[in-house]
Amino acid sequence: MTTVLKYQVDPVVRKTPNFKLDQMPRFWFGGDPFRTRMFDALSLTFPMGERYFVESVRALRHKVTDPNLQNRIIDFIQQEAQHGLAHDTMNRIIKQQGIPVDHFLTSIAAHFNYILKNRTTQYNIAMTAATEHLTALMADTFYGKKSTLTDVHPYIRALFAWHAIEEMEHRDVAFDVMQQAGEVSESLRKFALAYTSILIFGFTFYRANIMLKYDGFSTFQRIKMAIKGLPWFFGKQGSLSAMHTPYMNWFNKGFHPNQHPIIRQYQTWVDTLEQTGDPIAAGEAFWHAAL
Repeated sequence: MTTVLKYQVDPVVRKTPNFKLDQMPRFWFGGDPFRTRMFDALSLTFPMGERYFVESVRALRHKVTDPNLQNRIIDFIQQEAQHGLAHDTMNRIIKQQGIPVDHFLTSIAAHFNYILKNRTTQYNIAMTAATEHLTALMADTFYGKKSTLTDVHPYIRALFAWHAIEEMEHRDVAFDVMQQAGEVSESLRKFALAYTSILIFGFTFYRANIMLKYDGFSTFQRIKMAIKGLPWFFGKQGSLSAMHTPYMNWFNKGFHPNQHPIIRQYQTWVDTLEQTGDPIAAGEAFWHAAL
């Protein structure tokens, strides 16, 4: 059966924008410590994670014979490098708030270095492709409805909007490398998404809890925050629960990321950035254009 791929945009390498992150408040998600630290904990993983993705793709690049994919790999690597730099800046600001960022980063780096050295190229490219699928879905989910990020500070909303746009642009690159050069079995491909989902959300919650402890919240307060805050992410009407169907599509035979539409207001962000040169204005236009 031939898979019909309807939706694809090419990666565009852009200079790392200035999101004025040094001006963001401590609890930038509407003053909500739990939601803020959940996103901050996710941001912690991005610099090391992006470098892991790049190394996983590079390990198989010599086997790719498609010139178009080779060009997209170049752009993918440059985009991921830019993302790492932006989130390095965010992590430095979180560190200034008294959070043990260096401890987290040492642990994250050790994890990625271990699996690069001790797991097969098949395992690493499968994990990379699965994580790229997951982050593209998260990008679409968080920006698909205006109400989801209404309370987020505009500078952070702009940072994640830029990241979301570029996740959409290169969501298929690692997957295509996996298909064309990875020699990855269907069972490993399916396992990768399930396993990386557990790792990402498990470690995000774990690190957010530690961050809240350093913010001065007691164990009882943190438990109350989790009980109240987790349904926003994973409840029946949760922001991440909304991506259940496209998430499960990964497990279908013949799946490809480009079967999913690009986020509806993609062009709004691109056009606004071109017209204004302002990534914050582009982020706001992107968010305002959501349903």
